[in-house]
Amino acid sequence: MLKVKLMRIALKNTTIDKYFGFLTKLDIISKKRLIVKLTESIEVKEKKHVDLKSLFGAWDDSRTSDEIISDIKNSRVEKKSIDL
Repeated sequence: MLKVKLMRIALKNTTIDKYFGFLTKLDIISKKRLIVKLTESIEVKEKKHVDLKSLFGAWDDSRTSDEIISDIKNSRVEKKSIDL
């Protein structure tokens, strides 16, 4: 599994004050939506644990591997034979 770390940006108080000056001009609904988005962005989300053993045994078929391969090959359709 590939883990990607996002780069975080730290702002100085003067930069935050400039953003705040701009944001104070927004209407109330926009401010509330911004508050919700910012709040959601800082909430710690619980990572879901997937038990790999639960993924095994999902395929249940009485056909042999040769029969399955044959069925897959026979179900293929050429682009030229498709009617639109």
